Amino acid sequence: MSSVGERVGELRYRVVESPVGELVLTGTEEFLSGLWFSGPDQSPAPIDAMVEDPTAFQTVVDQLGEYFDGQRESFEVNLAPEGTEFQLRVWRALRDIPYGETCSYGDIAKAVGVPKGSRAVGLANGRNPISIIVPCHRVIGADGSLTGYGGGMDRKKFLLDLESSQQSML
Repeated sequence: MSSVGERVGELRYRVVESPVGELVLTGTEEFLSGLWFSGPDQSPAPIDAMVEDPTAFQTVVDQLGEYFDGQRESFEVNLAPEGTEFQLRVWRALRDIPYGETCSYGDIAKAVGVPKGSRAVGLANGRNPISIIVPCHRVIGADGSLTGYGGGMDRKKFLLDLESSQQSML
């Protein structure tokens, strides 16, 4: 299981290729604080004050490779996301959604103790700085529909299909 901690040390970033396009990893030597999708339709990763390090986050890169190869269902990475207390609660709840399964915004709202907070959960979900590892792609509409995703609906569908196809093989 990974831990969550406070960032200490020089901020760095690394860009890696993946089946869903370029990913930008950000953080320190000890903690990952961001996993961002790259591309023209994406918000840029906050790398202005960071040092590019093409060797950083090798454990994360290896685990992402295993995930995309269908050989990893959970990540063992030290995380340090930055957000409000409510956002942090939502992001912790997202980590509890089992691989290959989905839940609704309402389910997450109940899990964090705000049963009528579906919209607030949706906003927190949309601000998740650590995509894939904090699996915001597993949250869908109450009616089962695929709803918005910061990485784009094609990526969300790809990730859900990847997990459901691997789940059926286990």
